[in-house]
Amino acid sequence: VASCPLRTRLGDDARRRVLALPGVEEVRITTGVMEQNERAALMSRARLKAQEASAVATDLSPRTRVVAVASGKGGVGKSSVTVNLAVALAEAGLQVGVLDADVWGHSVPRLLGMEGEIEARGKKMVPLERPVGAGVVRVISMGFLADEDTAIMWRGLVLNRAVQHFLEDVHWGDLDYLLIDLPPGTGDVQMGVARMLPRTEVLIVTTPALAAQKVAGRAADMARKGHLRVAGVIENMSAFVCEHGERYALFGEGGGRRLAEEIGVPLVGQVPLDPAVAASGDAGRPVVEGEGAGEGAGEGAGEGAGEGAGEGASEGAGEGASEVTKAFRQIAALLMDEIVPRLEMEGCSARMLARVEEALGAGARPPG
Repeated sequence: VASCPLRTRLGDDARRRVLALPGVEEVRITTGVMEQNERAALMSRARLKAQEASAVATDLSPRTRVVAVASGKGGVGKSSVTVNLAVALAEAGLQVGVLDADVWGHSVPRLLGMEGEIEARGKKMVPLERPVGAGVVRVISMGFLADEDTAIMWRGLVLNRAVQHFLEDVHWGDLDYLLIDLPPGTGDVQMGVARMLPRTEVLIVTTPALAAQKVAGRAADMARKGHLRVAGVIENMSAFVCEHGERYALFGEGGGRRLAEEIGVPLVGQVPLDPAVAASGDAGRPVVEGEGAGEGAGEGAGEGAGEGAGEGASEGAGEGASEVTKAFRQIAALLMDEIVPRLEMEGCSARMLARVEEALGAGARPPG
């Protein structure tokens, strides 16, 4: 870069190394300055190499799909989306983990109505469990380790270390999905998750407002710079529909679709604004739970996830359910069937992957 303080040192080192080669009598060094796009490409390669070297060892099964729920700013309902999506997946008979990585603003325990102390088994923490239908939701959160009213005053390195413990030192069991509720923004925890779990895929939550859409776009940019796949966009707090059928776009319109088109990913769903979401969260019973549950949210997910808010995914959403519940179940169906589909270990590739990971974990060379 311009005015690099190590320019002379780099030149001297290069000259000395090349002069040591047989037959080299003279070395001339020309120094140039990288363009902005060249520096960006170099930093991208450096981040990728850092991820390859620093991914943490976890208790997660090779078939577990890891999905981080992110937002550019607070107040868009990211945690409510996470817990309702987790419950919808569990209603379909899946084993779902929720990692509350929002260490400062942990709210997942309250939203799920869970409390208790985390126990240890074989020097690993055991998540608290909440049975849901035929499935289960397993949760790890700072809310189980600290009082709800106590401020967590930690900074970058300590925050990252806490999240690393929640990944490395937890007995998650055989999960279908691990949902990570990220804090808002593009800070230390987000970068740490990208480094520690490079197979993570990201769902971006935004509200319809243009300002929220632009901020959410930065979260997508951060994910891609961390070499994580952005799987789709969820628009929360879409139009409010009153009991008389009148529709009110209280937070604007089109932000989710605009963001999805801008970053080239599907709009996975639009969750309507409904006071029941906040009320059910305060009561510790997610709005999607048990309300008109049909035969599995995963049935009939439909085609064309990018066409909008889960069109064609209504089958299995449950008769008699509210619009907000149907929206969450449709998102869960699309997630399972199209956006981040489950890995079936019966497949040859999946079995081979499991054998390789087991061999590497045992310190042996994989066969063949």
